[in-house]
Amino acid sequence: MKLAVVGAGLVGQRHIAAIGQVDGVELAAVVEPGPTEQSVPVFASLEDMFAAVDVDGVILSTPTLMHVDGGMACMDRGVPVLIEKPLAASADDAQGLIDRAREKDVAILVGHHRRHNPIIQKTAELIKEGAIGQPRAAQVTCWFYKPDDYFDVAPWRKKAGAGPISVNLVHDVDLMRYFLGEVVTVQAQTAPSLRGFENEDLAAAVLRFESGAVCTITVSDSIASPWSWELTSREYPIYPATNESCYLIGGSEGALSIPDMRLWQHEGGTSWWNPIKATAMPVSSSDPLINQIAHFEDVIRGRAKPLVTGEEGLKTLRVIEAIQIAAHTQTTVHLGNDVAKSVALGE
Repeated sequence: MKLAVVGAGLVGQRHIAAIGQVDGVELAAVVEPGPTEQSVPVFASLEDMFAAVDVDGVILSTPTLMHVDGGMACMDRGVPVLIEKPLAASADDAQGLIDRAREKDVAILVGHHRRHNPIIQKTAELIKEGAIGQPRAAQVTCWFYKPDDYFDVAPWRKKAGAGPISVNLVHDVDLMRYFLGEVVTVQAQTAPSLRGFENEDLAAAVLRFESGAVCTITVSDSIASPWSWELTSREYPIYPATNESCYLIGGSEGALSIPDMRLWQHEGGTSWWNPIKATAMPVSSSDPLINQIAHFEDVIRGRAKPLVTGEEGLKTLRVIEAIQIAAHTQTTVHLGNDVAKSVALGE
């Protein structure tokens, strides 16, 4: 099966490497207007690539603002597409992609690759099986310090809308939806960039779910700390690993810390008077980027349905937009309620 990668930046290079680890899949082309060294033909545009090479699927790892045009081009040719998160720059744009995919009957997947991590799948399984009872609360910490050159090499990262809410928090919000269900209300706060960028460098949000569970979540790309998925999950060796956890999920009968996968439960009955101990939950280890490519192949071949559909990517994006709106307007945003959203927007 022949795949093409569009965008050979940091994420694109990871997809290229992952393709090389999946049997039966090969990299057929790369689209990258800038300088890049690849072992396959490189094209300056997606149009040029389609004119020269037949591919079975496309991975879009371009900047978010380019997702719509790239996705539409793939779907108009009947080519299944895996689009990096976030699905689009806005929920309205994402809806347009989904509508086109339905019209053309073409598979669209969203690159929330953490859902393909065995740690995440084991957590979802434990929650579903009732290991912690009824989920009541979650706490998410997403703190790290991005060096100045991270922004200097890609100045768009300094612009409004490219802060850690949309770039980083979208992953964590997607996982909380995966674990706890749909979000119904959002409250949030942000702080301006200490480095003088146009976007925020700190945000906090409170998410309430349909089940009644509540999640508190904070993100910053200007805090030196060991508590983030990047540094705790050992998912990507480029990040120095710590032995900490960044997610806590509590229920009526126990709690989970993730990614160290400790299940906390009281002995002799659920009471703070009784001893509480942690049990390490067994979990396998594998690269979620490789798992995602193998899954993409299965979807293209008709052997599986997308794990993260366009609709799933849209729902996560709507929560991200709600966080931004709630912080800007200092109001509670009600998802799925157009009237309340209009009020929050000041319309």
